[in-house]
Amino acid sequence: MCYSEIHIPTIDMERTGQNIINLRQERGLSVRDIQDVFGFVTPQAIYKWQHGTALPSIDNLVVLAAILQVQIDDILVTSEEAVMIGA
Repeated sequence: MCYSEIHIPTIDMERTGQNIINLRQERGLSVRDIQDVFGFVTPQAIYKWQHGTALPSIDNLVVLAAILQVQIDDILVTSEEAVMIGA
């Protein structure tokens, strides 16, 4: 059997969270500002994103990118992991 190596991107949740903080601060936005746009009753989801304990859903990621005036790829921080697969 022949094996080949492929690289699988994985999202670094902690670094993505720090990136969300940095992008938010660069735009002069508070957590409350983002909370208001999303209509969240509490800011807990945003704090979870920023602390890297949760990621925004795809729908929320699209909105977050618009709020921060960046592309989705500019929010997510990824690394690659090599995986061997049989061919």
